Amino acid sequence: MYEYFPDNYTWSMSVLMTLNLGGNMTDIDEACAPLRAVAGAGDDAAVEAWHESWSRLAEKTERFAEADATAGHTLSAGRKYKRACLYHMADERQLSGRDERKIPAYRRMLDCFAKYTALRGEPVERVEIPYGDDALPALLVKPAGIETPPVMVHFDGFDVMKEWIYMSGIAQELALRGIATLIVDHPGVGEALRLRGLHQIAETEKPAAACLDWLEGRDDVDAGNAGIIALSLGGYFAPRAAAYEPRFKCCVAWGGNFNFGERWEERFEGAKTGEPSVSHIEEHFNWVFGRDTLDETREITRNISLDGAVEKIACPILVTHGINDRQVTLWNAETTIERAVNSPRAELKVFDFEEGGAEHCQCDNAEIGIDYMADWITEVLGGTLGGDNRGTNR
Repeated sequence: MYEYFPDNYTWSMSVLMTLNLGGNMTDIDEACAPLRAVAGAGDDAAVEAWHESWSRLAEKTERFAEADATAGHTLSAGRKYKRACLYHMADERQLSGRDERKIPAYRRMLDCFAKYTALRGEPVERVEIPYGDDALPALLVKPAGIETPPVMVHFDGFDVMKEWIYMSGIAQELALRGIATLIVDHPGVGEALRLRGLHQIAETEKPAAACLDWLEGRDDVDAGNAGIIALSLGGYFAPRAAAYEPRFKCCVAWGGNFNFGERWEERFEGAKTGEPSVSHIEEHFNWVFGRDTLDETREITRNISLDGAVEKIACPILVTHGINDRQVTLWNAETTIERAVNSPRAELKVFDFEEGGAEHCQCDNAEIGIDYMADWITEVLGGTLGGDNRGTNR
């Protein structure tokens, strides 16, 4: 794995995530070069320096996009808005949930994403999924030329959002194979958390069921041939949803996460159980779960386990994992598959150093993981592995 900051896994991960989605290396170096001296500290002052550097880059890139748009160069503006979106995302990612600058940075990311997709003519529709007294913001991507394609519901992870998922390219790859994707900010992540105050719950089958109910009301997808996929902590989200929502025809865990609660209980007791994905990790936990103290949050997280749930999965399930995942051990992926005894097709794909994709959710080589999952989904739900839907992906 390329590590811009050898002494700061969390920051290096963020750099890789930005690169994987289309960030420019020269831009990234501009933001990161001044941070090398403070990266190892990992303290509040270091995070402040991160914010100042990345927000400056994002704002500069946004200004260039605005200049292109004013000149009528809409395609060029769209490309720059995408990069500005990525840089606002990197900035926001490391800010604490209690930082008053987090939501404004997030809103600017959303605005840049909307301009990018509109100006570039990206094949994506913003939709709202009714959920209780509120709604879940989502993005719908459909293949061209197919009246009622199969559809994947794509949930997020612990600290990414629907815009990140879209820019990863997985929905576009599925569209090329004749499959639609509904990318959802469910409770605890993205817009649902930041702008609607919907906090994470253990029962992920509830928002998943809401998504299926909504899909059943549309005539442009085949809701009767739907699967669910999610990454990172989604290695819990997706299998949990598939276990208790029998309408799903397949499940993909983009990274195993069998016992999230036990691992973090050990971490909070002082054990080294994996690298943190974001700064201010304990504050992030409280924010995601809507609690004021870590003890309150632990009352929820200690029950987040697939024990007793994965055995109920009756559809095909795929778990992918990197051999060198430094956030979640391979045991989580292996155990998920071992315990999926009622699935007719339970498969584990471990990416190694030679093939690539050996790190957490294949962050070191995301395309390899995406290709493998997209092909597997197409085999299970039906589609066109040969790419007969070329032209749907810009």
